[in-house]
Amino acid sequence: MTVRVRFAPSPTGMFHVGGARSALQNWIYAQQTGGVFVLRIEDTDAARNRPEWTEGIISALDWIGIERGSYEGPYFQSAYAGEHNRRRDPALRRGPCLLLRLLP
Repeated sequence: MTVRVRFAPSPTGMFHVGGARSALQNWIYAQQTGGVFVLRIEDTDAARNRPEWTEGIISALDWIGIERGSYEGPYFQSAYAGEHNRRRDPALRRGPCLLLRLLP
């Protein structure tokens, strides 16, 4: 079994030391176990996301030694909204389930 770890920052502000620590911890663990580090951008907050923050995340990862090409991704969470809805709808039809609706 291959270990897969992810780092899933939100591009709503500047990259910070807490994000760097989380990314490094997961990247090092993936390296030590022969696993895969995955970068998933949590871009579902459309009102606050900005492309320059995404590029800032990727540039900061480069700067701390997690270079482009050494990880899988970036994957953008918003790209999977259709798939999430496709899987949600049958669950709702089967009976009670918790549905979180975010306010605008």
